[in-house]
Amino acid sequence: MPLSIFIDGYNLLGSLGKRTSERLIDGAGAREALIHRLSLYSQRKGHPVTVVFDAWQEPTGLERHEHRTGVKVVFTKRGERADQVLQRLAREYGRGCAVVSSDLEIIQTAKSHGAFVMKSHEFQVKLESFGNKNHLVERSVPPMQPWRKTEDEGPQGRPDKKGNPRKLPKAVRTRKRQLRGF
Repeated sequence: MPLSIFIDGYNLLGSLGKRTSERLIDGAGAREALIHRLSLYSQRKGHPVTVVFDAWQEPTGLERHEHRTGVKVVFTKRGERADQVLQRLAREYGRGCAVVSSDLEIIQTAKSHGAFVMKSHEFQVKLESFGNKNHLVERSVPPMQPWRKTEDEGPQGRPDKKGNPRKLPKAVRTRKRQLRGF
């Protein structure tokens, strides 16, 4: 069963706005562009995607759910924030979901209920890879420089470190493995 992905819409838009050169005139246009990118992602990866936007100042006062091109879009009800909806969804789905937000309160709630958490900038990198035609090509990473001994270290090198110096720490390797599924 694929993981359900819940996204803090305006949080991700803020992350995208800082790092992309797209010119979007208004908030509605930015939301529609994000929904389109999320639909491409959802179709390619097969994960059901739900994006939550704050609409707590809307005059209707009711929570609205819309389905657009394979993405479920939720606008919060009056007096409720997207943070509260995301926390509720994380509690409900638990280990069966992934939450995309950079809000620490949402991250803590999601982790405490077993949900996988991605920060907005991490997910933004995944979305950008689907904007490129060559999304299968990895970004080139410069090779790691071998460790060089300096005069201060003496003949034995670095006695405080053990293991392969070219290998990433275990926590980083685990996180990369988890992100590969997205």
